[in-house]
Amino acid sequence: MAASPHTLSSRLLTGSVGGSVWYLERRAIKELPHKVTHLLRNVNNQWVMVQHLSFLKRMYVTQLHRGLSQRVKPKPEPATSPFLEHMSSGQARAEVDELPSLSASSLPLSQKPNEELMELEATSIVEHSVDTAKETKEEKQWKEMKLHADDLPGILARLSKIKLTALVVSTTSAGFALAPGPFDWPCFLLTSLGTGLASCAANSINQFFEVPFDSNMNRTKNRPLVRGQISPLLAVSFAACCAVPGVALLTWGVNPLTGALGVFNIFLYTCCYTPLKRISIANTWVGAVVGAIPPVMGWTAATGSLDAGALLLGGILYSWQFPHFNALSWGLREDYSRGGYCMMSVTHPALCRRVALRHCLALIALSTAAPVLDVTTWAFPIISLPINLYISYLGFRFYVDADRRSSRKLFFCSLWHLPLLLLLMLTCKQRPGREGDKGEAPS
Repeated sequence: MAASPHTLSSRLLTGSVGGSVWYLERRAIKELPHKVTHLLRNVNNQWVMVQHLSFLKRMYVTQLHRGLSQRVKPKPEPATSPFLEHMSSGQARAEVDELPSLSASSLPLSQKPNEELMELEATSIVEHSVDTAKETKEEKQWKEMKLHADDLPGILARLSKIKLTALVVSTTSAGFALAPGPFDWPCFLLTSLGTGLASCAANSINQFFEVPFDSNMNRTKNRPLVRGQISPLLAVSFAACCAVPGVALLTWGVNPLTGALGVFNIFLYTCCYTPLKRISIANTWVGAVVGAIPPVMGWTAATGSLDAGALLLGGILYSWQFPHFNALSWGLREDYSRGGYCMMSVTHPALCRRVALRHCLALIALSTAAPVLDVTTWAFPIISLPINLYISYLGFRFYVDADRRSSRKLFFCSLWHLPLLLLLMLTCKQRPGREGDKGEAPS
């Protein structure tokens, strides 16, 4: 059993000293509850004083900045309350009016100074929520699409991918010019016009199919159909108005073989390449075939037949597209992944770089095969070797480094490599014998 403090002290100290210690300990124990009560009372009084001073301070600040709190601007894009989103402004104000008001006497002391400020904030929040609900309701309503005649040419040019169409027409023209035989200007113009119209039709249908996916990509989110600058019906009508006369010009104005190639290319681009982009990386090889057909069409338009020269030109365009597109897609991997497209740069990055390098080297072999097939003279492989070696070097750097800088260099090199290569082919074109031409002319 534990001993009391005074008993313990009396045991340790005896005599008058022990008695004094025992008296002081007993007095301290008796006065301890009174001291604790007095201390708590003083703390409570001090807390009340602090609350009073805080009340006076908040009241002063509220009265001083009362005008500023009324002019508070709402946030640019506040989150709209879900119950206000489906209510009209009258219903929302009715709900606010039905809220019971609290009297000032029923509020505790610490809540009274904030009453006016809370009322002002609540009113501003409710009014802004009502305005936001109005704007949301207006955005969800159907609006009439206004299309100005001045903007229509630019919209249709972007719908048909006018730069890509120009590249298709230029490769077709190069195929026509490289074909053996005399240059027929009316046939050349009909071929260029028909190929351009077919390309516009294919590109327009491609954008029509890819609207939901283009809206997720930064590169394609500003296309006319995505932004609603043109209706889908008008886009399809424009594609039909380009496809029908384009195929008719190629079929009856040039020859049926060229028209059949034009129809096949539209079908391959819209019905095979476009849906395959979301299924398999084989879309890149199918797209390369689409890009290889235009120079073949130019050759068949001039000769009326498919021979080794047409296949050579198609092979050059086929191989050129891999370093061109693979380097481009390498910098757009995030966009393609966001859009849901299955590209080599996204799913098979090592294969993407390897294929680009492989076809850069294939351009050297195809250039060497041109004089063997009597398309060019033997000077062409020699004078085209520097640019082919340079693009192969950039393809090797892209394969080794695998970064945006090397891919960008390879892409920009491909932009000037193809026109220069075709120009060198035209310069070194194999000329037919003059005597044979003279002998064939009278017949």
